[in-house]
Amino acid sequence: MLDKQFNPASAEKEIFKKWEQNNLFAARPQSGKPPFSIIIPPPNVTGVLHMGHALDNSIQDVLCRYKRMKGFDVLWQPGMDHAGIATQVVVEKLLAKEGKSRHDFGREKFIEKVWEWKEKSGGQIINQLKALGASCDWDRTRFTMDEGLSAAVRKIFVKMFKDGLIYKDKRLVNWDSKLQTAVSDLEVIQKETVGTMWYMNYPVENEPGRFITVATTRPETFFGDTAVAVSAEDERYKDIIGKNVILPIVNRPIPVVADEHADPEKGTGAVKITPAHDFNDFEVGRRHNLPMINILDVHAKLNENVPAEFQGMDTMTARAKVLERIKELGLYVKEEPNPMTIPYGDRTGVVIEPYLTDQWFVDTKEIGRRALEAVENGSVKMYPENMKNTYYELMRNLQPWCISRQLWWGHQVPVWYGPDGHMFCEETELEAKIEATKHYGEETPLRRDTDVLDTWFSSGLWAFSTMGWPNESDEYLKRYYPTSVLVTGFDIIFFWVARMMMMSLYAMEEIPFKEICFHGLVRDEKGQKMSKSKNNGIDPLEMIAKYGADALRMSLLVQAGTGRDVLIGDSRVEAYRNFATKIWNSAKCCEMNDCKVAEDYN
Repeated sequence: MLDKQFNPASAEKEIFKKWEQNNLFAARPQSGKPPFSIIIPPPNVTGVLHMGHALDNSIQDVLCRYKRMKGFDVLWQPGMDHAGIATQVVVEKLLAKEGKSRHDFGREKFIEKVWEWKEKSGGQIINQLKALGASCDWDRTRFTMDEGLSAAVRKIFVKMFKDGLIYKDKRLVNWDSKLQTAVSDLEVIQKETVGTMWYMNYPVENEPGRFITVATTRPETFFGDTAVAVSAEDERYKDIIGKNVILPIVNRPIPVVADEHADPEKGTGAVKITPAHDFNDFEVGRRHNLPMINILDVHAKLNENVPAEFQGMDTMTARAKVLERIKELGLYVKEEPNPMTIPYGDRTGVVIEPYLTDQWFVDTKEIGRRALEAVENGSVKMYPENMKNTYYELMRNLQPWCISRQLWWGHQVPVWYGPDGHMFCEETELEAKIEATKHYGEETPLRRDTDVLDTWFSSGLWAFSTMGWPNESDEYLKRYYPTSVLVTGFDIIFFWVARMMMMSLYAMEEIPFKEICFHGLVRDEKGQKMSKSKNNGIDPLEMIAKYGADALRMSLLVQAGTGRDVLIGDSRVEAYRNFATKIWNSAKCCEMNDCKVAEDYN
């Protein structure tokens, strides 16, 4: 007999318990039913359920439950991401409370500490998804650092390296000086501010009294200048293209080059080129074969490539000192306010520096071609369809993908170096040693690369690594790959969706999913984006505790037209709790009156 009053907390908990006890969510490969499969976008192991997760997983749950009712054999594959930077930061903060750092333990012991933390806390997000009512096949929960998935990472890295698609190069990356690692664009927050544009004169070599005036927001980087760029069409500078100007303070001659990067209508039309500290300047430097002078160390302090009086200064101190010297030399022109954005690390809050360093890269242009074609020819369908335009723009302007991180937690790069720096890329150290012996003619000590791989590299393999690859005979891989549909937010279309497309087509020669459903953002009732600064975030678990999981899910789903943003708040969720109560009362009424299901619906 149903309780007199609807109590979501107890009712939903009991129902979910029965579902699990009867293993109702398990995929059944031998069932003979047509397969339907979805892979869950793996939440970070450090994470807690937020409203984006709630929306994302509610949509997936509806699809899976509907397909089960339609007679399909459904695999909803759950799992978690090891979240390299996020997890290492969490564990390091815990160690800091004890007055220790990872360096007190060393790499191997520190990684053991991370695994200990993961075992204690890593299941939190899974339990939260269960509280939401997600009907995943929980026995098939996967983790990006599981041995099977790690084997997939090693295999694909080695294959791509040997195919020339993974390589090491000295390029600019986003550098977090506190974590002392490269970070992805997704881990960089762009904050708008009003800065300053400073104008200064660079003397033209062998032409006393003639100058080129350049404008910059970063005077402290000018020690790394290796050219001044002007437009070939700018009449003011045509006669000095190919000549030199003198870099003040250090008195170093640098060339004036003609480049499309210089806009005659912007500023003075002359742009200082600092290839090692600006992404646009880096490309100019490559086009003109300019020297690249890195003037910062890993702590974002000026290094040995600047005059001794500036060495060791942080960027702000160096900025003031450079401007002071420029004024003393009589080369200062003016300054003016300048609206701009400054990049900050989302976990550390430090300014992110463009930093020239050796990193591992993927040639995305080569593997991206087929991923672009798969959407262009309709092999993969996107909803809403206008998301294809965003995808096309991204895929037609691909840059090398930096996949290395200077961390300890993550998939360590499977490359070993001989005494002369020769690289041996193999899946195991033993295989590397065998190849080294062949190469050197005798057993030779090797040193392993210390970098780990970007988290998005392993999650890019998620669609097939979770199903048993590289074991190509795995019954789940044969039956459920490619998956039927991917449900995800539009904000990771490049970081995850495009990379899964690229990596899957490369490894499997097949698309990872047939359809992609993009949903919008979850906002507060006023339509504002949820954020800590606005203090308008809503904890879905609190909503579930107050109104029940069904009420939360319904309030999200009724608004979730493809691509539309969803507004959420107490009043909306409470309204659907009341609706659920009416259904409960109707069922109670039927039960009390011994209602029977009609056999003849006609």
